[in-house]
Amino acid sequence: MTGSTRTETDSLGAVEVPSNVYYGAQAERARQNFPISGITMPRRFLAAMARIKGEAAQVNATLGVVDQATADVIVQSAREVHDGLLSGVRDADFPVDVFQTGSGTSSNMNTNEVIANRAIEILGGEMGSKSPVHPNDHVNASQSSNDTVPTAIHLAAYSAVEEVLRPGLVRLHRALDQKAQEFDNVVKIGRTHLQDAVPVRLGQEFSGYAQQIANGIARLDATKPRLAELALGGTAVGTGLNAPDGFAEGVIAGLAKSTGYPFVGAPNRFEAMAAKDAAVEVSGVLKTVAVSMTKIANDIRWLASGPRCGLGEISIPSLQPGSSIMPGKVNPVIPEAVLMVGAQVVGNDAAITWGGAAGNFELNVMMPMIAHNLLQSIEVLGNAASVFAERCVEGIEAQRERAEEMVEKSLAMVTALAPRIGYDAAASIAKESVATGRTVRELAVEREVLPLAELEELLDPRGQTE
Repeated sequence: MTGSTRTETDSLGAVEVPSNVYYGAQAERARQNFPISGITMPRRFLAAMARIKGEAAQVNATLGVVDQATADVIVQSAREVHDGLLSGVRDADFPVDVFQTGSGTSSNMNTNEVIANRAIEILGGEMGSKSPVHPNDHVNASQSSNDTVPTAIHLAAYSAVEEVLRPGLVRLHRALDQKAQEFDNVVKIGRTHLQDAVPVRLGQEFSGYAQQIANGIARLDATKPRLAELALGGTAVGTGLNAPDGFAEGVIAGLAKSTGYPFVGAPNRFEAMAAKDAAVEVSGVLKTVAVSMTKIANDIRWLASGPRCGLGEISIPSLQPGSSIMPGKVNPVIPEAVLMVGAQVVGNDAAITWGGAAGNFELNVMMPMIAHNLLQSIEVLGNAASVFAERCVEGIEAQRERAEEMVEKSLAMVTALAPRIGYDAAASIAKESVATGRTVRELAVEREVLPLAELEELLDPRGQTE
């Protein structure tokens, strides 16, 4: 270890800790024990941990577990840590890898130590001395890693859904719905099995995309009651040992008030701590939303393919050069980014699902990994939805002439004639159209299969979309 250090102790003995950080002995042991990924716990999760510690200190003071002066300085320290994490200035104080002890004890103690040491500093004491503020006896009073970590997961995930994902999806839905209305009079060829099908309006196509996102928002909202249930108060195994009466209720009420979100105590702490079903449920919805966004992004990049040798029925904003060798090439970079986000979220869901299944008896031991993947999925999906709306969907333009040209060339136009002239006669026209390159309309007029006025009515593309 380079640079100056200070000596801290824990139950295993003395540990040298860098002198310029607020974390202590247990976090330093974890930093050394888990040099695995270089990925640390999400800031939003750690900020939630700090918020819990601040609320806990206030309730502990009310209940006489911690004296008021100690509680006040813990609250001040916890608030500084919370705000610093959200602005990125506390990152160096939280070095513990995601792949750590499965209960998240290392991250819980990391939080306790940082808050305690900052509180000691505020009081003019010696950092690392555990006096007059102790990380376990004061900051962690009435709590266990086993109930604070799942509480922080729900707290962080709920806030991320409300602040990042849901607004992103709402904006994407609005953009798609506006395009559905704007493009309602643009008739294009439909496609099934990647083959020409009967005509459809571009607006109808986009209305389907908008409905997918609307359904995703509804699915997400349906998970929130379970996500709002907090495990706090269960302490080690769900029984609440060492948590005084009224502690959990007071802290959870404080969390609900300070965040504005409807947090409540889990109806059964044994379920809330032993299982991670709520996280698995939310992740399943995130996967569904990712699948929806992947479908939409894929369709849009295909519809915009070209510009001269692809489908070219729409155009999307040109944002950056697309090739280091082909001048003038512009790629569908935003839809491609959305596709990668979709793949990441589906992969995260597989890990979360496996993690949820790995609970043993009274505790799930995959919580740090679940927290990382769940929060990453929420954040990247929400950001991708916002970017997709702002930098792609809102700038889409219909290429009406190209769409009409494709409809007129399509063999599927003959479908409208089949009820009047019979399937075999219609198939014969389609076959000749393939062989000659002539349109269905030209051949039907030439063969005089129907009176001209009736033929024109049946072959009106707009009429076929009603």
